[in-house]
Amino acid sequence: MNDSSWQPEPVPAGPAYDAQVGPHTRPMPIVPDAAGRDFDDREARDRGAASDGGSPFRADTPPQEPMPSPPPPHAEHPQDSSPPPQKKRAGRDLRAAIGVGVGLGAVIFASLLIVKAVFVGVVVVAVVVGLWELTSRLQEKKGIKAPLVPLAVGGAAMVIAGYVRGAEGAWVAMALTVLAVLVWRMTEPPEDYLKDVTAGAFAAFYVPFLATFVAMLLTADDGPQRVITFLLLTVVSDTGAYAVGWRFGKTKLAPRISPGKTREGLFGAVAFAMVAGALCMEFLIDGGAWWQGLLLGLAVAVSATLGDLGESMIKRDLGIKDMGTLLPGHGGIMDRLDSLLPTAPVVWLLLAAFVGTG
Repeated sequence: MNDSSWQPEPVPAGPAYDAQVGPHTRPMPIVPDAAGRDFDDREARDRGAASDGGSPFRADTPPQEPMPSPPPPHAEHPQDSSPPPQKKRAGRDLRAAIGVGVGLGAVIFASLLIVKAVFVGVVVVAVVVGLWELTSRLQEKKGIKAPLVPLAVGGAAMVIAGYVRGAEGAWVAMALTVLAVLVWRMTEPPEDYLKDVTAGAFAAFYVPFLATFVAMLLTADDGPQRVITFLLLTVVSDTGAYAVGWRFGKTKLAPRISPGKTREGLFGAVAFAMVAGALCMEFLIDGGAWWQGLLLGLAVAVSATLGDLGESMIKRDLGIKDMGTLLPGHGGIMDRLDSLLPTAPVVWLLLAAFVGTG
């Protein structure tokens, strides 16, 4: 209940109120006159009024002061009524995000430097967890039952086949995975069959098939450097978009999909990625040239932004903020793969065109 409802009723000021008898008026005392008659003190006040020129108060009786009403809330400090200006803040726990990012980077770089197959295992784990997050959210929010078992098994096989057999192996594994989804769903009632298998085919393409291109980057002689280039450019693009957009962003890029993204942030992503691309192609990739890095950085900035917007579209359709809670400060695995997945085939294709696949 509001405290103002408990405030005492204010007493209005003025002689008209003082002259009448009301619930707040104290009874007038009965006093004797010089002849021994008792009379009401109000009569004496009236007589005094006639001799004082019509004033309703006696000369020796001060008027009753009205009861002061307490000031309304915040009246003592009117300058505090307006809310303080809000500072721009990141939407996530920045310390947790940095800590998790550093930890993931350490795992990735360590696996790349030790044995290539270890990094392939890291990709497989990320794919399986991403599929679990995606299928779980589809079932929770839309009632879509994309079968996880054939997707997880087929997704792992897809990544391994891409590393061992290249693009041909990846396409074959993709076809077999979709076929397994169709057959697996037949064990349940036919209602919503088409919806479930369509979602399963989409999940197979979106997560493991696109991730296969990361494993294919690793098959080259300078495979670790190519993977580092791919990861570094994507991270730099995201960082440039965040830094420039947070500081200078005013014009919304796609307000219906992701209100936080701005055109200024996109320019920052392009600028940062192009500079990083020129450096990577010059110093990391065998036979690379700086101008090729400029084109590579531009393509990565565009594909990473589109990938981020694509997953934002999915999350808006599902009515969720994050795909999961596995990574503090980041959300789920899929919230980190959103810009990486569509960027992997772009980087693989451009590097193959610039310096070959060997």
